[in-house]
Amino acid sequence: MKLLKIYFDTSVINFLFADDAPQLRDATIEFFEECVKTQKYEVYISDIVIAEIQATKENEKRTQLLEVIENYPIHSVTEQNSTEIIKLANLYLKKGILPAKSNADAFHVAICVVNQIDIILLTWNYKHLANINRKYKLKQVNLENNYLHPLEILTPFEVLDDEEI
Repeated sequence: MKLLKIYFDTSVINFLFADDAPQLRDATIEFFEECVKTQKYEVYISDIVIAEIQATKENEKRTQLLEVIENYPIHSVTEQNSTEIIKLANLYLKKGILPAKSNADAFHVAICVVNQIDIILLTWNYKHLANINRKYKLKQVNLENNYLHPLEILTPFEVLDDEEI
């Protein structure tokens, strides 16, 4: 059976160390142990995630975050910088679906759409990504531009609630 593909943004890795949000941290740890480590899903990130981690100012935290990528079976998406991805990300921004300061978020979504990731984006970013209004608007733009692969933006809670049949 083909494994579902999951792409996650930097927030998911960051929450492994979010001592100020123990419920989200614990769910993230559970996700990594039950879903990533066991390879229940094919898990992907992009160069944007790496760049965001490398921009982390605290050396110790940056090292911790990079070690997560090294220590778990995490793949890099195939297509990341194509004209198609740039055009789609810019469309999300131009239409105001995502604010201009959320350039990286627009690229996360566009990368996933173009690469046809099953669970397009796993995130803890409720403000810009994991909310119903933005998801609906993103789906509309995708459909208008013939991107028919279903768009799924979920939190780790929603993936962990999956039951084996």
